[in-house]
Amino acid sequence: MNLFRKKSIHLLLSQSDGNKLKKELNAFDLTMLGIGAIIGTGIFVLTGVAAAEHAGPALVISFILSGLACAFAALCYAEFASSVPVSGSAYTYSYVTFGELFAWILGWDLILEYGLASSAVASGWSGYFQGLLAGFGIHFPTALTSAYDPAKGTYIDVPAIIIVFLIAFLLTQGVKKSARFNTVLVIIKIIVILLFIGVGVWYVKPENWAPFMPFGFSGVATGAATVFFAYIGFDTVATAAEEVRNPHKNMPISIIASLVVCTAFYIIVSLILTGIVPYDQLNVKNPVAFALNYINQDWVAGFISLGAIVGITTVLLVMMYGQTRLFYAISRDGLLPKPFSKISKKQQTPIVNTWVTCVLVSVFAGLVPLGKLAELTNIGTLFAFMTVSIGILYLRKSKQATTTRFRVPFVPVIPILSFGCCLYLALQLPGLTWISFFIWLLIGLIIYFIYGYKHSKLEKSDKNDHVA
Repeated sequence: MNLFRKKSIHLLLSQSDGNKLKKELNAFDLTMLGIGAIIGTGIFVLTGVAAAEHAGPALVISFILSGLACAFAALCYAEFASSVPVSGSAYTYSYVTFGELFAWILGWDLILEYGLASSAVASGWSGYFQGLLAGFGIHFPTALTSAYDPAKGTYIDVPAIIIVFLIAFLLTQGVKKSARFNTVLVIIKIIVILLFIGVGVWYVKPENWAPFMPFGFSGVATGAATVFFAYIGFDTVATAAEEVRNPHKNMPISIIASLVVCTAFYIIVSLILTGIVPYDQLNVKNPVAFALNYINQDWVAGFISLGAIVGITTVLLVMMYGQTRLFYAISRDGLLPKPFSKISKKQQTPIVNTWVTCVLVSVFAGLVPLGKLAELTNIGTLFAFMTVSIGILYLRKSKQATTTRFRVPFVPVIPILSFGCCLYLALQLPGLTWISFFIWLLIGLIIYFIYGYKHSKLEKSDKNDHVA
């Protein structure tokens, strides 16, 4: 039993050359996908909770710490994306460096990240959307407004299910249409954030920044682990590799550019937010709009709420897109059933797995109260980042990658720093989150040994070679 059989970069590239996914994306499209995935729930929802419960005004340091961890990881992703421009992100990279079993574990881990993140984002979208409708006097029946919770009289979150189905329909129409729609929404989102900065900066009171670190550095560290959710998404850019023109150049540019832009926005917004409102009053679901109401700029707050809906829509779009391309890559290797890698001849997109993704995400978003699942999403992402970081060391040692493409500087220092930062943030998460994560991985291993190992294309090719 060979659980650690590997794919060479040459084999991966030859497989992708025959793929049916259309190469339509450029560096700008990819950067917009990255920004679309990153800026959303983190900046519009998590900033308030993280400031009030963990970091206080030192929230800006929490964002910088998380941003640094992501920056190191982004460099590692950029080298892999340049050297192995194939769908699947960390799953594919692990196939090259660690072998099939680790690749499956990473793939299963990313299914957790994209799937639960999509469900959580859809639930957040529903809350903002219902708030917007309430402003016009329109209300859904209570039973249809949130996930199953008989004590509160709610049974199903209908708006969350509706937006998931609408996004799935858009994804089936082709990647270029999805990218154009995403770009328009990202531009609107950036304008709204700039509006908040332009208005809010004049109401900052430096005395609100004291005490700067009310919960000590441990609070800042916990805040960093919490707001890490705000950075999840730049790795989604790597899942688009096979639909990118000139991926060796455009992938690294887009991964790093999207992260830099978003980190700058997070730092500025967190400073202004805690400068306008005392940190202990920010434990609300809509902290950015709340801050503007606090200074009686209600007209801007309305625009911010609309911007939040737009922002969360782009996150959902890119997360679901990443999930479908991940299913495609795993199925193409035989580790999931063939329908997941079936491509529509007309739209050149994986139609079947898009609708499967839609149903799974809508079930969780509509029926399950997600609560602390942002933490479970975080640990899944951190695990992927750590694996990719160490993978760079294996990639360099194997000397498979060409030296003419993007390379991480200061190896092995940067990959080790990336691994260390991500591990530190992961250790800040609750013990229950770790237990849940290991249970998820155990379920994945059972599926691999029951189905994946026997149907692996590498397993079949190994047998054919042996017979020959």
